[in-house]
Amino acid sequence: MNSRTDFIYLNEQDMIRAGVQDMEKCIDSMEDMFVLLHKGDYRMGGENANEHGIRVSFPKTTDVEGMPIHKPDFRFMAMPAYLGGRFKMFGIKSYGSNPDNTQKGLPRSILMMQLLDATTGVPLAYMSANILSAMRTGATSGVGARHLTIKNPKTVAIIGPGIMSKYTMDAFLSAQPTIEIVKIKGRSQKGIDSFISYCKEKFPTIKEYITCDKLDEVCKDADIVFYGTTNASKYEDNPTVKKEWLKPGALVIAASALLVDTEFLSDKKVKLISDNYKMYDGWGSGQPLPTQKNVSTLLGMGFYDAVTEGRIMRESITEMGEILAGKKTGRDNDDQILLYAVGGMPIEDVAWGYDVYMNAIEKGIGTKLNLWEKPAL
Repeated sequence: MNSRTDFIYLNEQDMIRAGVQDMEKCIDSMEDMFVLLHKGDYRMGGENANEHGIRVSFPKTTDVEGMPIHKPDFRFMAMPAYLGGRFKMFGIKSYGSNPDNTQKGLPRSILMMQLLDATTGVPLAYMSANILSAMRTGATSGVGARHLTIKNPKTVAIIGPGIMSKYTMDAFLSAQPTIEIVKIKGRSQKGIDSFISYCKEKFPTIKEYITCDKLDEVCKDADIVFYGTTNASKYEDNPTVKKEWLKPGALVIAASALLVDTEFLSDKKVKLISDNYKMYDGWGSGQPLPTQKNVSTLLGMGFYDAVTEGRIMRESITEMGEILAGKKTGRDNDDQILLYAVGGMPIEDVAWGYDVYMNAIEKGIGTKLNLWEKPAL
């Protein structure tokens, strides 16, 4: 019996050559993932199998010499998951995030992805995951653009024009090529200029860019409104959205901080869509309310708070997997406003990581590394 075990290492350029930036296929992969999520053919961390990941944070003050100090977006995480169906794969995404990295010429977050055989635990691949993670985040929003917008949307609003929003724009244009106007609100002119330059180079069909100073201004007349900001230093400074800012039929997608009052969430003319409500339920269980302030500023935590406080019924929240599996409808009419909460799940990384890995195997891309000729233990 041959017990030699090898796996492949894929650096960032290997990942690009293996198709990690193919947005249309990534959106397809996310759709497959959502259907398996609905069927229950997946596992994530924690007792409820729905944990976003395991986070290592740091104290606000310490007497320990050399111990890092807490700051917004400074964390280390491991995100394990199993995804069944055509994937049948276990994976772990890990990353460190530090906002000071940019001063050193590094990305704020540096991510790696490991794939393992779901039966034996044998490692199959270790891969650069910054682009992979940005792609799956954009593609998850792209699923919303593909299935929840009005027909032929024209205008997109971007709040927080960073890396996440750049990849999300790729997903939006892939899902809805009729988009031709982009409205932008950012915290710095440098970030806004970088976003516009990126879009002008990559999306020549966009006809107009409009920079806005206020949230109500950027949301006005937009068919799709995307929130992609990093957390503000103060909770109260995180962005919000109000119904009166939005046109009838608008789709609001939040993949980051977004505070929404419960009157908006409980409005019968507003439909709430979640990527995976059980994940927010697991985060919030046993935590002080509001969990948006005490746990996470994600829109999904706002959904959880509204349910826990009895302001809306759990049944009023539709899961994206239910829509893709044909169990429930997405948009019910052209005037309906939809709020789609995207929180990020490691099963997304497993899905897209697996597809890129299979492309790499088919094309002979990557460096083969040996684990052992024969295990010593």
